[in-house]
Amino acid sequence: MVKLNTATAKTRSRSRAFIPTVDAINQDKITQLSQKYWASNSSDPHLPFDQSVVDDLYINEVVQSSFHTRRIALLEISQYLENYLWPNFDPANSTFSHIMSMVCMVNEKHREGVPVWKAFEGDADKFGKFIYRVLEGLLEEGSVSLKEGCSMMLFLQCAFSSLEIDLVRKQIQTLVSLHVWHCLSEGRREDEFRRYPKWKKYWKSLLKKEENENDDKKLLNQFYRSFVKTLVVNFLDLLDGQDYTQAQLDKDFLLYAERFMELMIDLQALLPTRRYLNVLIDDLHLIVKCQMNQILEHGDGHLFSQLLDRLKFYANFEICNESGDPMTELEVMNEHYKKITSLQQTVFQKFSELRQFALSNVNSVDTKAAIMKSFKSLNFDELKELAGCINLIDNVKKEDVSVQFLLEALVFRYERRVSQIKRLNSMALYPTEEVIWDENVVPADYHSASGQVLALPKLNLQFLTLHDYLLRNFDLFRLESTYQIRQDIEDAVFRLKPWRAEDGSTLFNGWARMASPVVRFAVIQVAKPNLGENRPSRVRADVTVNLNVRTNIKQEWELLRKHDACFLVTVKPPNPQPPSKYDFKGDFISQVGLVCVRGCEIEGMLDANGRVIEEGPDPRPHIPGDTRTFRIVLDPNQYQIDLDNIAHGKEDVYETFNIFLRRKPKENNFKCVLETIRDLMNINCVVPDWLHDVILGYGDPKSAHYSELPNKLNKLDFNDTFLDVNHAIASFPNYKPEMKGSSTSRPIRVTFEGDDGQDSEKKVVVIEPYTILSRGPYPTNQPNLNKIQFTPTQVEAIRSGMQPGLTLVVGPPGTGKTDVATQIISNIYHNFPDQRTLVVTHSNQALNQLFEKVIALDVDERHLLRLGHGEEELETEKDFSRYGRVNYVLAKRLDLLVEVEKLQKSLNVCGDVAYTCETSGFFFVHHVLPNWERFLIKVKAANASVEGNVEVIGQSFPFDKFFADAPQPLFKSKSYEQDMEIAEGCFRYIKRIFEQLDEFRAFELLRTGLDRSRYLLVKEAKIIAMTCTHAALKRRELVDLIFQYDNILMEESAQILEIETFIPLLLQNPEQGRIRLKRWIMIGDHHQLPPVIKNMAFQKYGNMEQSLFARFVRLGVPAVELDAQGRARPSIAQLFQWRYKKLGNLPHVASQPEYLLANPGFAYDYQLINVADFNGVGESEPSPYFFQNLAEAEYVVATYMYMRMLGYPAEKITILTTYNGQKALIKDIIAAKCAKSLLIGEPHKVSTVDKYQGQQNDYILLSLVRTKTVGHLRDARRLIVALSRARLGLYIFARIPLFANCFEMTPAFSILSKRPDKLHLHEREFFPTERKADVKFHEDPVVIKDMQHMAQFVYDIYMTKLDVYRKEEAEKKEKLLQEMRITAEAKRQEEPVPIKFDEDEAMNTVVTPIVDEVASSTKDQVVSENEDDEKMEVDSTIETETTT
Repeated sequence: MVKLNTATAKTRSRSRAFIPTVDAINQDKITQLSQKYWASNSSDPHLPFDQSVVDDLYINEVVQSSFHTRRIALLEISQYLENYLWPNFDPANSTFSHIMSMVCMVNEKHREGVPVWKAFEGDADKFGKFIYRVLEGLLEEGSVSLKEGCSMMLFLQCAFSSLEIDLVRKQIQTLVSLHVWHCLSEGRREDEFRRYPKWKKYWKSLLKKEENENDDKKLLNQFYRSFVKTLVVNFLDLLDGQDYTQAQLDKDFLLYAERFMELMIDLQALLPTRRYLNVLIDDLHLIVKCQMNQILEHGDGHLFSQLLDRLKFYANFEICNESGDPMTELEVMNEHYKKITSLQQTVFQKFSELRQFALSNVNSVDTKAAIMKSFKSLNFDELKELAGCINLIDNVKKEDVSVQFLLEALVFRYERRVSQIKRLNSMALYPTEEVIWDENVVPADYHSASGQVLALPKLNLQFLTLHDYLLRNFDLFRLESTYQIRQDIEDAVFRLKPWRAEDGSTLFNGWARMASPVVRFAVIQVAKPNLGENRPSRVRADVTVNLNVRTNIKQEWELLRKHDACFLVTVKPPNPQPPSKYDFKGDFISQVGLVCVRGCEIEGMLDANGRVIEEGPDPRPHIPGDTRTFRIVLDPNQYQIDLDNIAHGKEDVYETFNIFLRRKPKENNFKCVLETIRDLMNINCVVPDWLHDVILGYGDPKSAHYSELPNKLNKLDFNDTFLDVNHAIASFPNYKPEMKGSSTSRPIRVTFEGDDGQDSEKKVVVIEPYTILSRGPYPTNQPNLNKIQFTPTQVEAIRSGMQPGLTLVVGPPGTGKTDVATQIISNIYHNFPDQRTLVVTHSNQALNQLFEKVIALDVDERHLLRLGHGEEELETEKDFSRYGRVNYVLAKRLDLLVEVEKLQKSLNVCGDVAYTCETSGFFFVHHVLPNWERFLIKVKAANASVEGNVEVIGQSFPFDKFFADAPQPLFKSKSYEQDMEIAEGCFRYIKRIFEQLDEFRAFELLRTGLDRSRYLLVKEAKIIAMTCTHAALKRRELVDLIFQYDNILMEESAQILEIETFIPLLLQNPEQGRIRLKRWIMIGDHHQLPPVIKNMAFQKYGNMEQSLFARFVRLGVPAVELDAQGRARPSIAQLFQWRYKKLGNLPHVASQPEYLLANPGFAYDYQLINVADFNGVGESEPSPYFFQNLAEAEYVVATYMYMRMLGYPAEKITILTTYNGQKALIKDIIAAKCAKSLLIGEPHKVSTVDKYQGQQNDYILLSLVRTKTVGHLRDARRLIVALSRARLGLYIFARIPLFANCFEMTPAFSILSKRPDKLHLHEREFFPTERKADVKFHEDPVVIKDMQHMAQFVYDIYMTKLDVYRKEEAEKKEKLLQEMRITAEAKRQEEPVPIKFDEDEAMNTVVTPIVDEVASSTKDQVVSENEDDEKMEVDSTIETETTT
């Protein structure tokens, strides 16, 4: 059975992150003090600064609470740092408590993800002295507790992760600069100077500079340059001073040790910090001394051991510290050989007894065993002498060392290390039980408030190399997938309810949709290893399961596709009887007895004859019975590891599997993505030179912008971007316009002059309208033109996108990001017809929206291709998938051949020239082209340009019969130029027919649909669209097809994971060592929600939620920020405009009628409504994180019903909430009250804010749910998304005192709070209305007191509506009865047999069911609203339990 990590129990019981409630804030001592001394919202004058207040708060509220997040969060929310600590900080006199209080506030801001350093801006000198006090405090042994030391090291981590901030970088870079080499031994320093001669010059200039400084400056420099050494030495002393015989180590010591290792890892993982520090850390032998410490053997040292391995990895990272260039495998090997050879030379000269070592080949002496064996023969003095000779220790300082230390240090320096690539290639891609349930690597319940350190990589601003970049993303992506796999396994095994029979076998008392007990498992093939490998090249097995389940579930199993990932699980349950109940929050492994987990890949299901059923269009064969056998492929790397374990006496896990588990297809792409990343690390990953440093985060962030590139284009054809010349002139306000030509219409070319200089007066834009050549005489030949009047900022974004280089476009909500993207694609298509553009988005929905707009522009649809699933959701009858485009080309070919046949007949040419594309080409060359040339000769000979000879053009035109179906007359005979342009346009039309047929010729030669689709992808398509997930999954296939492209445009860039943004850059192989990528356009908004990461540890600790787009913005890469929104009313837009530098409104939101009219039935177009507890209950949490609020849910649904009864269309209303639990509750209430009602029905959508990003609607009803804590809405990005979805009306239901007191939400809630917190309604105003938004309704509004009042109010309106409806139905009934009587009377007179008219029966069959349905529905809907409070409480309780 798997041994559960001791950290598991701790993590399981760890409380969740704390965000204080309003009641707690108001009643707390901290709040009372803040009102007296520093609170911004205090009405009374503040008391003068009192140092004792700071000291008392730190000692009593922070230290005595063991630095509990609750107390620190309360202080931070009150703006303690901004208003009290920093303004009153005195570098010389402030107490240590003052310093530590500031440190705690910075750490809390960093934890919450809010801006950290803004409070310190403006006084760099004062900030530098604050940093000095922190560093000084960290080195004060004895006077600083371990908890305080942890806080200060966390502060340093925060500072080193903010190197993009000038204020921070200038103060801390001295700690890791060349100054630190003063702490090296003289011999080691000279060794490094021999390796890097350039650094010796820097060193000499540094010494000269220091000589001229005063004594105080020299002391300060001495402190800074020795800080890291002193910190390391102090840590090693602390490590050696612990008693490791105790069963449990001190928690504070463990956290300090782990935090120290984390800091060292962070410093080694950044090139600016590791360049000089790496040598110092090695010279101090930090890793060697940690490896020899007893903490690694203690049970509590597991995490420390993992962190040490990560530090060792980065200390030996394959990078040149001088240049920052990655080292190839050959360079690493040569460096290693130099070190060993140098050691052999020293040994040869000084130690004759080691002559065999000195003369041996390198490969035989560079292993740990060989080094130990060779040097153990030396005595202590000889070892020490050798160590001094090779500068392993400083003999001058007489270091106190042991023999074992010297041997370990020799091994660490000279041992041959396994290549990072080889280690990666030998890694199993499927997670095993050892990783899945390791809480240090895949924590189940991580919270940043706990201060927990994890053995995880982090996505920082900068990376060492592309290999480092890919590796960190690889690890985090693998672990995020592992977390989801863990959840799936636990859910399935709990549902199966395994128990142990008397004979020791495992039985199952339950069933699971996604898992089935294994009937039989057998490995059927273990192929020989490939050349140079030590693992099998292929391992296949058969697994048999019994699918005695419902038909639809059996079909799901049978539809498992090739390459789907599945898992084989072994459980040996400890309980001898079927379990009655599991503790889902307890230890999973011990409850079910899980032993092992192994991943596999489906090859196919076997038929009755034992053959794999091939996938294809043919129907699958019928297999009788419930037994199904699947052929699977096991991971060869993992299989080899397991074989090695068996050889060492461990159990053969392949004889024990008893559960076969599958996963949902949409969540099961992890292995393909991991293989793609691994493939990238195995090739020479080539990124364009102009982009390489920017991706890694180094160099000038502007270097990839078109203004800095040598191939910048000064003349651009904007095609149809501008509506006219005036629009073009207005689009460049910073340029002096000059006109070229007399035309005022589009298309327009623009030339930029004087862009290189700083003088704005010399910047000139030359605007040159030109005429599009006629494409033919038919109306359909006219191009589709852009109809949007782009703003100057949007034009700048389009201009940047057309230029080579990197373009970042920040698009706030409603600013036309998609329109800008569409125009960029169109302009590139027309300006560079030989180039191919790849369009990538995060979601199918966004891709379809973009693609639909591209289709509507002047782009030939034969050049469009949509890859991946989701194409069927395009709102067009045309099929843009690969096979859909093939069918289009084949159909288009036939249509064109019909046109050729028509042309043949018009020219009276014999033969079957329209049989193939090839024969058509001959027809064009031998008949069409000669006719055209003869026509030109005739026109020229007849001197048709002379007035009076114009008719010659029409008389001589050879294709007039072909164009007989065009608008007549074909030639106007008014001018030579006009008629000649018509003739040339007609010939262009004909020529284009044959050009297309020539392109389609390959489709005649290729016979299969697969070959044709591949040709279309590789050669024909010019604009190829796919999601980032599809790009990651299909990279290998695309590269194998020699797929090529020149430009990439990414929409929703801020929502795409770093690695999923990077992979589309490398979907093609380099040509002669260079990539052909010319443009990369990224469009997104980092102020809205980031990529979705399910595990909080990877999201926050690993920073996996960081998108590449957001990182580029943080690095300072030039970005065009769109500055005018056209979605929401100006009044609603102000709720989110504060988040952006300069966001105005487009003219149409102040002029179009829909924006000028009021929202009928409401006194305000937006309102924040306070919702109190219902029967003493606010938010509830039936299961972890499944938050619900019944009062808000009922209030929101009642408001929706009110809007529907006023006549609002249901498709214009969306209900949003911030939690899935509330969404489920609202859907339940709607299903019960609205869905079956003919008067109301369901709204357009009920969704969470996160899922609704990128969408919009006219009216939004928003429920914020929480009443105890603010929750994840404190993330301003989520707030921006929530407030920016509405166009015309936004009504927010929330506990106002809670959210109004949240600092991050203050800008929006200060605006919302200006209006009443009670809903104001006008029940007599119906949709649509003529009332203007700035005009009050002629009646006073009805003020809704609370949810119960709203329920009663809606009930009354509903009953009134129902009475009117019944009255109308009665009138219809009477009218219908009268008509039926007349009809019956007429028939009675015609028929010989009298017909009896049964009035009741007629109405029962025609009218009454409608009324009954409405009445029945109404009775069900309003019963809970028409009862007293006690009845409502009962109904609400039932609804909550049902939802749970």
